[in-house]
Amino acid sequence: MADEFDPEKFEDKYAHYFNELQRAYKNAFNHMNERHDSQLIHGIDQTILNESEPFYEDGEFHVELPENPRDRLEGVLVDDETFEATLEEYVDRIEAELHRTFQVDRPE
Repeated sequence: MADEFDPEKFEDKYAHYFNELQRAYKNAFNHMNERHDSQLIHGIDQTILNESEPFYEDGEFHVELPENPRDRLEGVLVDDETFEATLEEYVDRIEAELHRTFQVDRPE
């Protein structure tokens, strides 16, 4: 496990917390891939989340997505409602995994 989480170090997260970030994203991917269409999960992972950016602000992690995520997903047939719900669940899962990996409680 990581040393105690340091919010200031997270500003340079790829230098200080690369392995932890990788683990959190991988855990979220595995969780989602077991529960949803793997083609959709792989598509979201490769075309949207690969350009996402995790941040830590005001005691919690959040993942910022690139612009127009729906337009990025190509070659996967999925309706907008399913796409939006799955992407939202995936981002929530990543944020939960970040909290778990860094042992930072989510605010109530």
